[in-house]
Amino acid sequence: MTRPGYCLEMGMEEYGKIFELQKKLNQARRNGTIPDTVILLEHHPCFTIGRKGGFDHILVSDQFLDQEGIKVYETDRGGDITYHGPGQLVCYPILDLNGFGCDVHLYARRMEETLIRTLESFGIAAGRREDYPGVWAGAAKIGAEGIAVQHWVTMHGVSLNVCPDLRHFSFIVPCGISTLGVTSMEELLGHPIDMALVKAEMRRQLSRIFDLTLKDISLKKVMEMAGGMHTLYE
Repeated sequence: MTRPGYCLEMGMEEYGKIFELQKKLNQARRNGTIPDTVILLEHHPCFTIGRKGGFDHILVSDQFLDQEGIKVYETDRGGDITYHGPGQLVCYPILDLNGFGCDVHLYARRMEETLIRTLESFGIAAGRREDYPGVWAGAAKIGAEGIAVQHWVTMHGVSLNVCPDLRHFSFIVPCGISTLGVTSMEELLGHPIDMALVKAEMRRQLSRIFDLTLKDISLKKVMEMAGGMHTLYE
């Protein structure tokens, strides 16, 4: 029997606001006021710094970043530095791992598997690399992973390069790995990719892997359920 949950599909959002939203939803999930909830969206261009640090992996000046419209955020997810931007699909599950074996490593593998199966459905063979998290197509990373777990409830998640501006990755050492490259679905397939189709497929694969029945929910509704969040986007 599948577990009921919600899927909050959003458009292009600023990272800082969504980071705050995740923290609110994580607390609400721990309180039991919302069920398992998944956020799917894209971000405005930004670099995020995980718990391993990574400011030294920014290869350009602050002035250059300003010119490019790229912001930098510190965050509490695992990992080093990564890029988010238009054309990259980001998935933030807010899941109570008490319902999934209380195994963080298993959860991470399941999130990677979600990306692998999503890519497979578009004819792209991808997999894992020993010693490196995320999902890889040959020697190039196509899906990044950085998670956090608080009292067995998850936040942060994975990103899939559908059709981002790959030039932006050259401004950093992605995930602190200098010896391997970065690619996208569009680059590998050689033609434009419909983000809506990728989003629908990722949602389907996530539902299957975690045995979830995800119902659409609006931002307003999930904020009301979580309580005290109506000012977040005002």
